[in-house]
Amino acid sequence: MEVHVLQERGWSISAIARHLERDRKTIRSYLNVTSTPGVRVRSTPDPLEPYVSYLSIRFANDPHVWASSLYDEVQRLGYNLSYPSFVRQLRLRALRPHCEACSGVKGRDTVEIPHPPGEEIQWDWFERRRSPWGTTAYCLLGTLPSSGRVRGTLSESTNQAHLIAAMDKVMRKLGGTARVWRVDRMASVITPGTGDVQPTFAPVAKHYGATVEPCPPRRGNRKGSVESAVRFVSGRWWRTLGEQDVIAAERSLDRFCETVGDRRFRRRDGVTLTVGELADQEPLLALPAPYPATIEVRRVVEANATVHYRGNRYSTPPGLSGTDVLVTQRLGTSHLEIRSVGHVLVATHLVAHDGAGIVVRDSGHTVALESTVLSQFTSRRPCDKKANVALSDAALKEAARILGDSGREVTVDLESHARLVGQQ
Repeated sequence: MEVHVLQERGWSISAIARHLERDRKTIRSYLNVTSTPGVRVRSTPDPLEPYVSYLSIRFANDPHVWASSLYDEVQRLGYNLSYPSFVRQLRLRALRPHCEACSGVKGRDTVEIPHPPGEEIQWDWFERRRSPWGTTAYCLLGTLPSSGRVRGTLSESTNQAHLIAAMDKVMRKLGGTARVWRVDRMASVITPGTGDVQPTFAPVAKHYGATVEPCPPRRGNRKGSVESAVRFVSGRWWRTLGEQDVIAAERSLDRFCETVGDRRFRRRDGVTLTVGELADQEPLLALPAPYPATIEVRRVVEANATVHYRGNRYSTPPGLSGTDVLVTQRLGTSHLEIRSVGHVLVATHLVAHDGAGIVVRDSGHTVALESTVLSQFTSRRPCDKKANVALSDAALKEAARILGDSGREVTVDLESHARLVGQQ
């Protein structure tokens, strides 16, 4: 110890105290071995000491019991300090045991998972409830973990049909598909409670020539590449998004991924390349025609007898304004159908390019709508809302018929009344 070494060299206690910037009484206690450096001598007994055994038993029974509940219990046993003091003493003594199952990946050893180029695509949704266009936004991201390239698309729902359509769109933005699709345990892909692929989703993976690999339970770090992409896209793109509709927002997402996302740097074998350069070298499988999944969305017919779908409007026959209809489209086809809620076919249209902002009208719908609108026109003058309109004779007769005898006026003959009174 430096204090004893300096004393052996003939230093005085005052000189040692000035050199070490300590009080002389502290130096004297170190030299007399009445105190140990770094160890405080508690002048009062530890107030938690009588309850340590009880608290250890309680933590052994339930490692996640709330400290506030324990505080209520030890208060009944005689503990008289405040709740903050109790929590501080629990923390200093480290009485709460470690629960590995609930600790997630924090504090664990990690290892770099090798991802050969073109081997895997990792998929994940992220959901934002307060979107600029007023509805919940569902964004599907697909990431190539080898290069880090990410692409995404916005969807109205996360059901299986919308998932298949979104995956097809993202893979075409990536330029192909990998041999393995890594997903978490989303119910539209993996049967809940098991690690088995949904029977309705297995043909989808087979159609694209890929196999589905679910992440093990509670092992979200197995698809850490797409988890990192979710944080990246959410923080860098979503938080500053200014577009007010879905189509414009998706175009903004595409620009962000192709510029900011692909310009990030990665170092491989001592060479610095961009994400885009690495991704262009990945050997992806060619994509077949889209899997023929059927997308169905509910819409309300507007006053101009049209419904909105993917940035365009499609006509319906007149007379359906304000009613709900179902817009269905099979992926890979050029037509969409509009059906009633009872699945009665209402209209069929050629699909316009997403976000074109055009109105697609059937010629028959146009003629019928014009006829309906024109038939509602009239050349009559508006009614005089302040005029006095008395009851007509027809109205009086009908009222008398309804009332019958109870509606007749009562007449009194005074002479007949006088004779009747005289007879009495």
